[in-house]
Amino acid sequence: MNRTLATRLSRLAQYGLLGALFVFLATPMLVIVVFSFDANRFPTIPWGGFSLEWHRAILADPMIRDAFLNSVLVGLGTAVLATALGFAAAYLDFRYRFRLKLPFILLVAVPPAVPATILGMAMLAFLSRIGLFGRLETVMACHVAIATSFAMAIIRLRLNDLSRDLEPAAWNLGASPLSALIHVVLPFCRPALIASFFLSAAVSFDEFLIAWFVGGVHETLPVRILNLLQGQVNPKINAIGAVVLVISVALVLLAQRFTGVRAGRRPNPDPGE
Repeated sequence: MNRTLATRLSRLAQYGLLGALFVFLATPMLVIVVFSFDANRFPTIPWGGFSLEWHRAILADPMIRDAFLNSVLVGLGTAVLATALGFAAAYLDFRYRFRLKLPFILLVAVPPAVPATILGMAMLAFLSRIGLFGRLETVMACHVAIATSFAMAIIRLRLNDLSRDLEPAAWNLGASPLSALIHVVLPFCRPALIASFFLSAAVSFDEFLIAWFVGGVHETLPVRILNLLQGQVNPKINAIGAVVLVISVALVLLAQRFTGVRAGRRPNPDPGE
């Protein structure tokens, strides 16, 4: 009885700690959303009443619309390229052994570990030297360098569940290496590929510091928020933040949804075996 009570108390304590952590993380985001619908120009308490004025204002602002379009274009391009490169890196790590494998894995994994300020300044110096500074494509390339690490990690975890004998079996049955890759490996990795796509898009959509360094006049939506913050307090910031938050959370939830997908349940073993 005492052991059961202790187990319940421990579980309640764990749930309480998780709940407190969730409230701590979610409260600032909830505040942004709430005050994006506040009729007051400045976020104050008491609340000034429900209003869509600031959401209509961001829809009417051409600079914000252009920044949103830039974020969508960069996010989609980043998602496609990072997923493709992440799959290639994960498959190389899974299938082959070569001398420089560890440096190769570190090369893919290091960019997210480098502080964004240092990474942004290094990319700015490099791109300025080769004449590619201030283009939307350069922002996409820099985001790909970061998002590929996340894509590779997700896909590599999926490949851990793939039997190494499946491809050789397909080869023995007459399939070429490319055909086995397309018809065996890619279908198995489909949930991880979709999850990598959404997560890479979320990483790109949220990133602002590197985009601020290398984008020049091509602003993404987070960069537009940063530039608005450098001036006077603008009530449109909360409305933009709410839009970015909703899109980012939706992308992450979609990625999480597909990360948990498995190839299928295995049948229960025969008790007589």
